[in-house]
Parts: sequence; C-alpha cells; structure tokens
Amino acid sequence: MSTGRFSTLCPLVAASALLVGSAAALADDRSDWPEEVLLGTASLGGTYQVVGDGLVTHISDKLDVLALSQATGGPYHNMTLVHTAEAELGLVTLGPARELWDGEGVAAPGEEMRNVRALFPMYQTPFHVVTLADSGIERIEDLSGRRVGVGPMGGTCAAYWPQFLDTLGVEDAHLQYAGANHLADYLPSRLSDAFAFCAGLPISAFQRLERNHDVRMFGLTETEQATLMETFPVAPFEIPADTYAAMDVPHASVAFWNFAIGHKDLPESLVYELMKLVLDDPEAMEAIHPAMAEARAEHLDKNDVLWFHPGAVRYYEEQGLDVPSAMLPPEMRPEEKQAEEEQAEEEEDTTDLTDDETMPTDNAD
Repeated sequence: MSTGRFSTLCPLVAASALLVGSAAALADDRSDWPEEVLLGTASLGGTYQVVGDGLVTHISDKLDVLALSQATGGPYHNMTLVHTAEAELGLVTLGPARELWDGEGVAAPGEEMRNVRALFPMYQTPFHVVTLADSGIERIEDLSGRRVGVGPMGGTCAAYWPQFLDTLGVEDAHLQYAGANHLADYLPSRLSDAFAFCAGLPISAFQRLERNHDVRMFGLTETEQATLMETFPVAPFEIPADTYAAMDVPHASVAFWNFAIGHKDLPESLVYELMKLVLDDPEAMEAIHPAMAEARAEHLDKNDVLWFHPGAVRYYEEQGLDVPSAMLPPEMRPEEKQAEEEQAEEEEDTTDLTDDETMPTDNAD
C-alpha cells in the first residue's frame, strides 16, 4: 500500500519540482528585463502611430512589461532615440536607417548610429499622392508650382519626396512639413494643393479624407518608377486598386521596407519573446493594421542595413532561417570570436613571457 502510494507520489513530486524549477528559471530569465519600454512611432494619422499603439498594447498585455508609445518625427528621430537609449524600441524605414547607420545623417554628420539592432520585419512603405478632385492635379508633373505637404520633418516622406520631385523634374513646389492628420486637413481648408505621403497601406489620414471629400489619388508612371529605382535604394511597388474607394486601377509606386529596432543592450530573452509575440501570431498583427500582413520571419532578408539583435537571431534560427553573417552583431560572428580568442592568446603569451623574464634564478645575486 505504502509502496503504491509512494510510486504514485514520485512522479507528482518530480513534476512539481520541474514546475518550480521552470518558474525559477523563467524568473531568472526576466531578472534583467526593464520595468517599462518606450517605443518611438511617428506623426498622428500615419501607419506607424497605429501599429506602434497596437504593439505596445500587446507587449503590456502579453509580456507583462509596461510599454508606452511616443509620437515622433519618424524613422530619423527613432534611430536617434534608440541609439542614445532614450527609447528602447522604435520603427524605421531602411532608407533613413542606412543614412544614420553610415553616419550620413544631416543632423549628426559623421556619427554612425551603431547602438541600434534590427528586430522583426513589418511591411513596405509605398509613396502616394492625394488631392481634392477639383484641384486640377492628376499626376506628378502637375505638382510644379503647387503647395505640397510631404509629412513631418525627420520622417521618411519629408526626406525623400523633395528628392523624388527634384529627380522627376518638378519645379518650384512649395513644400509643407507637418503631421499626417494636419496635412490631410490642409487640403479641404485650401491651405495645400496636394498631400504626398508614404506609409503602410491603407494610410488612415487618406481614408479619413476620402470619407468626407471627393479626392483623387495617384502614384507614378512606369517611367517615373524606373527613374527613381535607378537613383534611390527603393523597390518597385504596386498599390492595389481596392486600397481606397477613390481608386479604380492599381497605381505604380516605389517603397522602402520597415523594420522594428531595439537598443543593443536590451536583454536577449526579452527580444526573443517580443519576436515570438509578433511573428508567431500573424492574425493578431494584421488586426492591428492590414499592412502588418507582411510581418513574416522570412522577410528578414529584406534587411541588409542593420545588425540583428541576438534575441532576434535566436528566433530566426529556431525557425530554420539563416541570418547572413554580415547582419550578425559583432559578438556573434565566427571571425570576430576567432579574432578575440587570438588576441587573448597573444596577450596571455606576452604575460607569460614577461613573467619568465622577471623570474629570479638560483644563481642570481
């Protein structure tokens, strides 16, 4: 009787011990987690703001870490905030990210923002234009001499639309810089003639405009698309015809990929859990915003700019995906480790030699 009871209890005791051990391990694993994290987004009315607000809600609910979103100027601002550790997380397009990574930022020339690490892919950002239907503006060339909103200073749109317009021969456009919602309001108020923006589709500010006004939307001609692809590190993109009610045919465009970023010193286990939270539940991400349907682990190859965080590398490798060696952080590269080991050996040999040279001998006076 006692033997039988003992046999029954042993697995229960063992299971309890395993549970206690697992809980302790989990507690230890989270011991270096911050109590809260800040995520940089962009202006109100843009896709970053919608996605960022959704992400911080999931982080707070699922990871038990207080997550807050902050409206910012966009990718340039977010790269700076994460690099300087003023924010733990941010959202960027890879065009601006490359400039700041290489130290080519206008605000901080020569400063390579290498404290930033890539996390997960999000979606592509195409460039698009909306005007009022009675504006007389139907294509890019019609923007010459017009007042054109291009997003907030420090954002991808404000950085690239002026360059795009210049490259495409648009002359004397009067550029306006403000958040997406403000620029959308400028059109019906006749304070602006066109709003040229870039964000994940659909853009909420564009949707709000077409719900209340007769609008016209357009992208690029095939020739304009080819010209921009030859000049800038952008990919071709087609905006589907059903993106907005005001569209009846697809629009050609160009796009940058967007990635989430984090500071290099974020705990590996936290980043790993964040990767799982986002990439293991595509339905939940798409519910935040339709553009997040592109948030898939296999799109890691779209990043050829930023080193990935070790926690992100761990997740990708568990999914059977290879992270290119050039995108590994220095501490994870085989050649870097070998160089460190060789340097350590050289230092040890030098120390041993010094000790031998200074060691007293038996016949020393």
